[in-house]
Amino acid sequence: MKKNYLGVAALLFVGAVFGAVLVSGLGGVDSSYAQVKIGRETPPEITANPALMDFNNAFIQTAEKVTPSIVQITVVAKAKDNPLQGHEFFFPFRQDIPHETQGGGSGVIISDDGYILTNNHVVENATEVTVGLLDKRKFTAEVVGTDPLTDLAVIKIDAEDLPVAYLGDSDKLKVGEWVMAIGNPLALKSTVTAGIVSALGRNVNIIHDSYGVEDFIQTDAAINPGNSGGALVNLKGAVVGINSAIATNGLTGTYIGYGFAIPINIAKVVAEDLITYGKVKRGYIGVRIEEVDADLAKAMGLDKPAGVLIQQVMENGAAAKEDIKAGDIILEVDGVEMNKPNELQAYVAGKRAGDEITLEIYRNGDTIERSVTLKARDEDESASTKNSGIKKERKGDIEVVTFETIGLTVRDMKNKEYDEYNIDNGVLITKVKRFSKADNQKLFPGLVITEIDRKKVDSVSDLENVMEDKKGEAVLLKVIDNQGTSRFVGIEIPE
Repeated sequence: MKKNYLGVAALLFVGAVFGAVLVSGLGGVDSSYAQVKIGRETPPEITANPALMDFNNAFIQTAEKVTPSIVQITVVAKAKDNPLQGHEFFFPFRQDIPHETQGGGSGVIISDDGYILTNNHVVENATEVTVGLLDKRKFTAEVVGTDPLTDLAVIKIDAEDLPVAYLGDSDKLKVGEWVMAIGNPLALKSTVTAGIVSALGRNVNIIHDSYGVEDFIQTDAAINPGNSGGALVNLKGAVVGINSAIATNGLTGTYIGYGFAIPINIAKVVAEDLITYGKVKRGYIGVRIEEVDADLAKAMGLDKPAGVLIQQVMENGAAAKEDIKAGDIILEVDGVEMNKPNELQAYVAGKRAGDEITLEIYRNGDTIERSVTLKARDEDESASTKNSGIKKERKGDIEVVTFETIGLTVRDMKNKEYDEYNIDNGVLITKVKRFSKADNQKLFPGLVITEIDRKKVDSVSDLENVMEDKKGEAVLLKVIDNQGTSRFVGIEIPE
């Protein structure tokens, strides 16, 4: 029995010693829980390739520098087609069909005082344009001018000290060069994608006009709806193109491999004209042209397909004043080789009416030079669009005022309406434009505005006077419904 006691004691002693050693080895055990360590304590010993790190940093730095210059554009525009137009008798409720649509895209800030370059198709038929900056500020924009022939437009916001993008030289782009697309695709703000220049000088037939200029940069950087008007930039942070179109299967309308951008050299000339003149002062040679294929080259006596064939010299055009004839082949313009019609159109699109160019022409086996002073085309005008402000009318003794910049129509109230609303002052909202500022603030027909900036409103004239004084600022409205519920609404009044 004594031996058994001694054995148990020995086991207890050994266990205590072993436990002490174990605890000291683990640095102690927390009384509340056991500490679990995850991950390595030291980073893996990997030697980074300096050239690879520099390449990676080029993407990071480009995104950081350019993204603040890219804006998000939201547009309310007139619907292009109304299938019931002219059939009001048979469809008396046609007013329920939306006459306006809401869309958007991207833009590139090109001046610190608020000029922004974008696509024509982004702001086409716009009744309201709103610009959102990276710092979350929002501005109402004015359409300065548009150019459907290049699908470009310029808009303007009232702001200062904006981050301006650097506009590069698209003529120096090479196939295979890395580029990044920056914009707001699918309403995802400030998205950056990367790829290479897949091809240059693409004509994809999206501008349905014989005078349209298509000389797109093709890229496999992902471009989707909403990217339109955004920037295509190289790894030096220079904008080399304005994203404009995508290749799609027609079912989803989204990216399936390739996007297309307008060369920035064309965009710069268009933007300068729109800002200076409100329209493009583009020059034309005045010829109808066609590509030279292998059979045509052989028939004309050329060793290989080259140049652009003149099919017709337009009457009263610039070429008609010089010794230029149908059947001539333009090989070069100002020393630059021309092998496709869109290459010639793109080069001339970078010139203005009055500029002189030199053509190298192949004619009957000989090469000759001719100088042409470019001439404007009468139809080539792009007017700027401005909001008309306040519209007044009178229906009997009742005055009606429409504040077009915020999409709100009000009228003076009738005596019986004061009793119905149990009020003694105010003006009645009779119409709110869809997608307008008033609509965004949840104003609707049937509400009564009783105060503006905490002052009583007795007539539409009272409201109009304050609205005029507060252009570029915000006003506080007090409204009431026919149930007697009132609320305050803030709304910005564009200048």
